Amino acid sequence: MTAATAAIPKAFIWRRLHSLMGLWLVLFLCEHLLTNSQAALWLGDNGKGFVDMVNAIHNLPYLQVIELSLLGVPFLIHMFWGVRYLMTAKSNSGRTDGSSPHMPLRRNRAYTWQRITSWILLVCIIGHVAKFRFLEYPDKIQMGAETFYAVKVTVDPGLYTVADRLGVSLYDSGMIANERTALDARKSELALVEVAKGLKEETLDPLTGPVPQNFNNQKAIILSSAQNYLGKAAFVKALEKYHLSSGEAVATTKEFGSASLLTVRDTFKSPIYIGLYTIFVLAAVFHACNGFWTFLLTWGWVMKMAAQRAWTTVSFVLMAVLLFLGLAAIWGTYWINLRY
Repeated sequence: MTAATAAIPKAFIWRRLHSLMGLWLVLFLCEHLLTNSQAALWLGDNGKGFVDMVNAIHNLPYLQVIELSLLGVPFLIHMFWGVRYLMTAKSNSGRTDGSSPHMPLRRNRAYTWQRITSWILLVCIIGHVAKFRFLEYPDKIQMGAETFYAVKVTVDPGLYTVADRLGVSLYDSGMIANERTALDARKSELALVEVAKGLKEETLDPLTGPVPQNFNNQKAIILSSAQNYLGKAAFVKALEKYHLSSGEAVATTKEFGSASLLTVRDTFKSPIYIGLYTIFVLAAVFHACNGFWTFLLTWGWVMKMAAQRAWTTVSFVLMAVLLFLGLAAIWGTYWINLRY
């Protein structure tokens, strides 16, 4: 280890890493709110912009690796060190008995609110990820060669026309029971499944692999019919896993983005979720934009007072744009764009 590297405190390195991860998360927030806003703005065309953007992200190769490395790790690093700093941070903009230098200056108040929003975000991000990435993440259903995505939604009068425009099929408990009845009426096709298994075994040599054969139309029909039956059975079984109450239905679609859009729409029908997510967006946008300004100062990019004032203006403009995008998704997805 050289004298130059030994002179750099570890705390300095970790603070810089914390700052860099914060900048990366600011960029992610911009992309995330831009995507979400397409569920509500008139530019979204019944949410088409949202559906297309979500589909593009969902179809990325190695998506789980990307999510873990480019989102999970930065979030964990920033949150871990953020909590450590929160434990030692002290507000310096409130009332004081004179024993400490508290001043109601703008940057002092920004420092205080940066810490307050940190606690809000710690709770909200955990709840947001749990809700949309795990609890209400669209289920994947493989029906033969076709892939469907399913989500549970509450029924409202506008859902029928919205589902029709999005190409979504709705199933309540009665319709799922009918699907089971129709499938049971096809039990004779189980024999085709057994025949298909035998045909596959005939064409596979344990030592040399697949055995070349001439095309046989009868075999093609049997194998296709067996695949069709097994796919339908898997589809019905997946629908039956949902425990539906009165007023609930399962929405199925071939578009992952459409299933996600219905989940967002269903969430923001609730005034409680609208209130919670409004607080979430306000906290996230302030924390991100104030953190962005602090990043520029910390890394020495804006040292002169004129530059600091200019970038303060840039931060306020960015804050206004992100607030518009975030609140548009919350207040507009159901109440403006997808209510009817």
